[in-house]
Amino acid sequence: MRFCVLGLVEVQDEQSGLRILPMGAKQRALLGALVVEAGRDVCARRLVDELWGEHPPANAANALHLHVARLRRLLSDPAGPDAGQPAQRPCIVTTPRGYTLRPGPVETDAARFEDLTDQGRRALPHDPDLAGELLGRALSLWRGPALQGSVLGHICAAEAARLDELRLTALELRCEAHLRTGRHGELIGELVELTTEHPTRERFYDLLMVAFYRCGRQAEALAVYERARNRLLHELGVEPGPALRRLMARILHHDPALTTAAGPRPADPPRPRKAPATADGAARPLGEEMARLHRRIERLQHEQDQLLLRFRELTAGTAQR
Repeated sequence: MRFCVLGLVEVQDEQSGLRILPMGAKQRALLGALVVEAGRDVCARRLVDELWGEHPPANAANALHLHVARLRRLLSDPAGPDAGQPAQRPCIVTTPRGYTLRPGPVETDAARFEDLTDQGRRALPHDPDLAGELLGRALSLWRGPALQGSVLGHICAAEAARLDELRLTALELRCEAHLRTGRHGELIGELVELTTEHPTRERFYDLLMVAFYRCGRQAEALAVYERARNRLLHELGVEPGPALRRLMARILHHDPALTTAAGPRPADPPRPRKAPATADGAARPLGEEMARLHRRIERLQHEQDQLLLRFRELTAGTAQR
């Protein structure tokens, strides 16, 4: 039997293949809280606070007992008494203080996610391909926000926040693994979305800047820094941290280390392009095309000089403080 909390709270019975879904927000919140505290005694007062907050019913103890009784029936063997070993199934035990979920042969998808993430983190320095696979498997366990529909009180809220933070860390690690294996071109779209969804998380900007730079798009990499700076100033009132500032300086100075990736994948061969045509349909003369490219290079150089000047002003201001 597996308890699933990476999304809507549910129980998967692997013997029968059934999915057990608690009905109602309070049933989901009760199951979520007991799963979070599995194996530990949870006092009745905490569970009442979890389900009703500052407005408990007059007969809160009886109401809690009724919800526990319903949940016990839900967790009883859905395939019947002859379909397994009920003594080994998870059960809710009444204690002098409250209730305890005593797991039998049970696991949670959250524990599996954390285990795969930890394996991926350890593999990243020496085998980024394996790390990317492990982290991808970890992230595939998510079906929605952690403890979705169960966050009524502090127990589930704190665990949901912890798990959501671990998910973002796993996303960062997977993107880093893909960068190390030369998959920078594949990452740009996803990282643009992640910087939009999490505008104050600097690591996603960092990864996006590297991805753009390795695709030969230096101006766009530097523009990401400016966007990050504007968002951080608007949302938090702070400048980007030292890591992001150092990365911008490395991009401006064309640090050779930024272009290296472990085991880069071969790039797709360039598609043949037709020569630009003039109004009368003739091919544009080579000299005119070269002049156009030269003007573009000059514009990019001017933008780079302006960003370098701004970077020096920022670093000088930081040093003075």
